[in-house]
Amino acid sequence: MTDVPGPPGASGLPVGDLLAGGPPTVALPVPERALAIGAHPDDIEFGCGATLARWAAAGCRVHHLVLTDGSKGSWDPDADLAALVAAREAECRAAAAVLDGRAGAGDGPATDRVRFLRRIDGELVDDADGRRQVAGVIRELRPTVVLAHDPWRRYRLHPDHRNAGFLTIGAVVAARDPHFFPEIGIAPHRPGHLLLWEPDLPNHVEPAGEFADVKVAALLVHASQQLSTMGITDGDDDPERAAFAARVGRQLAAHGALAGLPAGEAFHRISDL
Repeated sequence: MTDVPGPPGASGLPVGDLLAGGPPTVALPVPERALAIGAHPDDIEFGCGATLARWAAAGCRVHHLVLTDGSKGSWDPDADLAALVAAREAECRAAAAVLDGRAGAGDGPATDRVRFLRRIDGELVDDADGRRQVAGVIRELRPTVVLAHDPWRRYRLHPDHRNAGFLTIGAVVAARDPHFFPEIGIAPHRPGHLLLWEPDLPNHVEPAGEFADVKVAALLVHASQQLSTMGITDGDDDPERAAFAARVGRQLAAHGALAGLPAGEAFHRISDL
């Protein structure tokens, strides 16, 4: 196993080790449709924002599914939580539009491609009802690629991230097999690939190319999270924004280095679905 040191990523997580057995694969064919499933508003942008932006620019129809309501996402003990939830959903839609960069012909604007399961933030569990709901979305949208949290990331603190990963994996299995949740009433669908971001053991890298700036721009749309996750105390402070962009750039460089690329996003790829 090759140890690949690197600076912490934008979410504070280091780059993991390479799987034994050779270098990572690089760059899936641009999928016709992709579904990214995140625990919270902004998780998708942190985990795979550059990848989604690059695919969208090449014609992929990108869909987002956010599993929780984001209601714990404030350090203010007196925060209006209903207002916070509404703000975070609006931020999600706006960030998706930044990543998408266009309104797909005949497919509606990018903001119409964001869906919310609205489970309570901090209380997400991998249960049958959640798997049924997510499997229904997979069967409806029929993505070529599903992207999600790696639930096996060592020392991951947030339970929602672990449970979102396990819930997604269970839903992928349920979506492909006809005897899971037949009451959904939609034909089974088997995606071609599952990409798990912030991987414990990366074995695949998607090039970030010129889309690092798009990833940063989409993240900055999440204004409610700038203090707690980005270290930005003043949204108009250019040096703080630049420092955050540099931190994202270091993460992309470290991930790209796994595959000899100047910048990338690392995943654990599972294609035997």
